[in-house]
Amino acid sequence: MRRHPNRRKILTIAGAAAVALAAAPAIASSTDMDGTITFEGGKAIPPGQLKITLEDKAVTDTALRRVAETTVKSDGGSTAIAFTLSPAAGFAQSPTLQIVARLERADGWLLARGSAQVESGAPLAVTLNTVMY
Repeated sequence: MRRHPNRRKILTIAGAAAVALAAAPAIASSTDMDGTITFEGGKAIPPGQLKITLEDKAVTDTALRRVAETTVKSDGGSTAIAFTLSPAAGFAQSPTLQIVARLERADGWLLARGSAQVESGAPLAVTLNTVMY
């Protein structure tokens, strides 16, 4: 004769699943990395589009090197711009991580670039330097 699952077991499994689903967004967002972008000499960041990437320099394949990326608009009046990077689930902190920021005009022309090594426990901060052509 076949045994039917009892009600307590079904409710326990359903409760555990509900708790796991409710905790998933909190777990995913706990790896978010916040930082600020400034311009050389403390000047206002020129207008354009900031492309900020988190890269692992130990990875040789350029397609796999990027761990996370985001885009932020600069209106030309701010001396500092905040950003948040959200690495993929299962991301492991590495000593070879680097933040790279590129400021581009609307036509794609590169105006400034900056990078900084990611140190655990330290705030993320990148200073943009004017690009010379």
